[in-house]
Amino acid sequence: MDVAELASYLGIPISTVYDWRVHGKGPTAYRFGKHLKFAVSDVRAWIAQQRDPSTPPRRTDRR
Repeated sequence: MDVAELASYLGIPISTVYDWRVHGKGPTAYRFGKHLKFAVSDVRAWIAQQRDPSTPPRRTDRR
């Protein structure tokens, strides 16, 4: 996905994605010429790492 797709997926401004790049935050990006791309697997892994430790994971099994 590109920068605009990532921003849309996360519900954040595009400028935030670029700010994260400057500060070494956010998911790993790959550069193809002048374009930045993000692997969906990297984005999902990064999102999982952002979980608030005080919030327990949601249970998916319903009893």
